[in-house]
Amino acid sequence: MIWVQFILLAAVIVVAANFLAKYGDVIAIRTGLGGMFVGVLLLAGATSLPEVLTSISAVNQGTPNIAAGNLLGSNAFNMMLLAVLDLVSRRERLLRKAARRHALSGSLAILMITLALFFLMADIQVRILWVGLDSLIVVVVYIIAVRLISREGQAEPTGTKEIPAGTSRLWVGIVGFLVAAGVLIVVTPLLVRTSTEIAEVTGLGTTFVGTTLVALVTSLPELVTTISALRIGASDMAIGNLFGSNMFNMFALGLTDFIYTDGRFLEVIDPAFALIGMLGLLMTAVALVGNLARLERRIWFIEVDALALFVLYAAGMWLLYQRGM
Repeated sequence: MIWVQFILLAAVIVVAANFLAKYGDVIAIRTGLGGMFVGVLLLAGATSLPEVLTSISAVNQGTPNIAAGNLLGSNAFNMMLLAVLDLVSRRERLLRKAARRHALSGSLAILMITLALFFLMADIQVRILWVGLDSLIVVVVYIIAVRLISREGQAEPTGTKEIPAGTSRLWVGIVGFLVAAGVLIVVTPLLVRTSTEIAEVTGLGTTFVGTTLVALVTSLPELVTTISALRIGASDMAIGNLFGSNMFNMFALGLTDFIYTDGRFLEVIDPAFALIGMLGLLMTAVALVGNLARLERRIWFIEVDALALFVLYAAGMWLLYQRGM
C-alpha cells in the first residue's frame, strides 16, 4: 500500500510540475519579463519550496543537519539536471545557446553558495535578536541578486514580439501557476514522508540510499518542471530554473535561521556538510564554464561539459557514501 501511495503522489507532482512550466511560460510571454527572469525567480522559488518545507520540518524536529544537507545537496542535483537537459535536447546545443543570458544567474549562484560556505566555516558569533548576522547577509545578498537579474532582464531588447495564438490570458497564467505551486507545497511533504517510511520498511532508513531517496523526491519538481519547460520550447526558463534554484536554496539556508530559535542556525551545522556544499559549488562552476566556453565537441551523443557534470555528481556521491554522509 505504501508503494501505491508513493506512486500516486509522485504522479500528482509530475502533473503539477507540468502545469507550473506551462503557466510560467504564459506569464513570461504575457508580461514580457522573459523566460530567464521567470525561470530564475518564479519557477526556481516554486520548485524549491519542497526543499524549504523539508528543511523547516527538520529544524522543528531538532535535526538541523538534515535541513542543511537537504539544501546544500540539492545544488549538486540541480546541476546534474543540466546534463540531463543536454541528453533530452540532442538536436541542439542547448547550453551553448543560452550561454550569455545565464552568465549572470550562474555567477550569482556561485557567489551565494561560496558566501554560505564561508559563513559555515567562519563561525561568526554575531546575532541580531535571535538571527545570525551571517544568515542576514545571505538573505540581503539574495535580494540584491534578484534586483540585478531584474535589471538585466529589463535591459535586454525585447522588440515587438507577437503573442502566439492560443496563449492563455495573464490572469489564467497567474492563477494556474499559483494553484500548481500550491499542489506542490501540499503534496511534496507527503511524498517525503512516504519515501521515509519506504526507507524504514526496506531497512534503508539510516543508510546513504535512504537519504538519497528523500533528496531525489524533494528535487522531483525541479526535474519535471525543467524537462517540461524544455519540451514547450522554453529553454531559457528551464536553465534559469536550475541556476535560480541554487540561489534560492542558499536564500532558504539563511531564511531557516529565522525559524531556528536555539541559536545561530549555521553554528549548529556540522562543518563536514561543507563537503556537500563544495560539490554543489564545483558543479555550478563547471556548468557556468561549460555555458561560456562554447565547446563544440561531443562524445557519442553527449557534450563534454555535460559528461563532466555526470562524472562529478557520481564521484561526489561515491565520496559522500565513503564518508558516511
